[in-house]
Amino acid sequence: MLLENILAAKKKAGESSISFEFFPPKTDKGEANLWQCIQELSQLNPDFVSVTYGAGGSTQDRTRRIVERIKHETSLEPMAHLTCVGSTQEDLAELLGQYKKSGMKNILALRGDAPEGADKFEAVKGGFSYATDLVKFVREQKAFSIAVATYPEGHPESAGGMADDLRYLKIKQDEGAIAAITQYFFDNDAYYRFREQAEKMGITIPIIPGIMPIGNYEQIVRFSKMCGASIPAWLHEKMQPVADDLGAVKAMGIEVATQQCQNLLANDVAGLHIYALNKSEASLAICKNL
Repeated sequence: MLLENILAAKKKAGESSISFEFFPPKTDKGEANLWQCIQELSQLNPDFVSVTYGAGGSTQDRTRRIVERIKHETSLEPMAHLTCVGSTQEDLAELLGQYKKSGMKNILALRGDAPEGADKFEAVKGGFSYATDLVKFVREQKAFSIAVATYPEGHPESAGGMADDLRYLKIKQDEGAIAAITQYFFDNDAYYRFREQAEKMGITIPIIPGIMPIGNYEQIVRFSKMCGASIPAWLHEKMQPVADDLGAVKAMGIEVATQQCQNLLANDVAGLHIYALNKSEASLAICKNL
């Protein structure tokens, strides 16, 4: 089912969507663990699930195999991530053609991060430099519902912060995006400010919050510095005393994510997109709590 139809049906029912994000493992063992996770989260009947492209555009073949297997062997609706990294327009057209033949309906179009070892993103000859161009290209295929990424606290490479991201999100909407999924955040007020400003700019597509359950606090702190997500002082004060106890961190991470989701749902979000990290425990617990 097209994402726009999924979200429209949830809105008509007065409900918010629930979705999960997975990444393509690099090993067969990792892939087996992923399928165990998918099987366990399937019991929650998520509205869709997404599969990332892999760091720097790697693991493209695994991404395609995983989303096609989800499409054909489960009742879940998959969304394939598609990036500009390392791909010409011809490469992208070929991949989209394969997705079309396999019955895929939904694409998450984004620029993507620079490949490992590269200082910055650079488009390949015959490729795209910006997600806005990729959105337009996918739209022209006339086969997919297009979601995009957005950053409520600003993209880490952007000097203009939230204002720049809002401007690009408006362009993505104008080029054919029907929904946006945010980078994870822990400060709901940052999301509400972003959503309010988006509405003032004429951005009408649903902006779905990305939720990251904390399982390893030091790891989250490092990753957040790279991706531009802030760590509020209140969260640091809660996590710091138990940072060395992974069990306590996971339990507190579930509690924090549950409270965050409860607040978001009380403020009419279109959905919740949980970054499952190929593990089911936290996502199951959060959804059970909700």
